Order: sequence, then structure tokens, then C-alpha cells
Amino acid sequence: METESYTNGGGVAKEIGIANKQTIRWNDFVLRFLAFVLTLVAAIVLGVSKQNELVPVQLVPTLPPINVPASAKWSHMSAFVYFVIVNAIACAYAVISLVLSLANRGKAKGLSLTIILFDLIMMALLYSSVGAAAAVGLIGYKGNTHVRWNKVCDVFGKFCGQVAAAIAISLVGSILFLLLVLFAMLNLHKNRRH
Repeated sequence: METESYTNGGGVAKEIGIANKQTIRWNDFVLRFLAFVLTLVAAIVLGVSKQNELVPVQLVPTLPPINVPASAKWSHMSAFVYFVIVNAIACAYAVISLVLSLANRGKAKGLSLTIILFDLIMMALLYSSVGAAAAVGLIGYKGNTHVRWNKVCDVFGKFCGQVAAAIAISLVGSILFLLLVLFAMLNLHKNRRH
């Protein structure tokens, strides 16, 4: 924050705090743009993931296994569908909020608070979709012996790699939305003190 001195009509010097709004806008712009890019990339990486393999199936222990064609695709699991949809929504919101915040520039407090609220909602949605996709991905990676779910990442390694990459990218995007909320709260706190 910069200070500027001036004298009023009585010759008394006063200092006025001037917030560096340019820096605040650039931080907001960069974070929103990166959130847009990361959520778009996460949605695309998982949205195009598909792998076809021949899976050996043992029907009778005395006979050799039969190779059955199987495919792994993001649309086969509801958690992955949720992940792609949430990342697409967050991507679209990031563009809309970027345009609104550039047009607003802190003038309308109501719009600024609305953007902060939606940033918080996007952050929560992204974290929930990352958690759902990671849980399903972990079951695919390790399996679950208690319910006899076999691991599939040893067969569909490329698909699992794309899922892991999409989850990591989306997690970084959700952290950017968290930073947007934190910076907005700090900005509101600074403005309230002055």
C-alpha cells in the first residue's frame, strides 16, 4: 500500500492510503486465467481417455483363459463423469468471472461478493470431484479384496495414467480457486480496516 500526503485548507498535512489496485487486478487475472487453463486441460485429458485391451478370463481352472476385449472409458464410471462435468463448469465459470472481474475492477461491491461466493462454490465442487475421481482411481489401482474388486490399472495402464494426470491438474486448479477466495478475503479485510 502506498501513502500520499496532502495539505488541506488549514495547512495540516494528512496521509491517505492508496491500495495498489493494479497489482490486485493482475493477481486476480493471472489466477483466474490459470484456473481456466487447468480445469480445461483436466476435463480434456480425462474426457479423451480411452483404452481397449484383451483381458484374459479364466472360466474353468483346467482350461486356458479366454481373451475378452474390454475397454476403459471415462464415461463408464459416474465419478469420472462428475469430474469431467465439474471441470467443464469450473472452466466456463473461470472465463465468465474473468470477464466480470475485469469489467468491474472493484467498483460494484455486490458483484465482487457474488464472484467470491461463486469462487468458493467452484472450489468446493472441484475438491469434491477430485476426491470422487481419486477414490475410484485408487480402487482401480489397488483393488479391494474385501468386496473382490480386482485392480485394473495393471491392464489399463495408459488410462489410469491419464486419470492420475487429470486429477493432479484439477487439484492444482482447485487450489487456485482457494487462493482467489483467500486473496479476496484479505482484500476485503484491508478495505474494511481503512
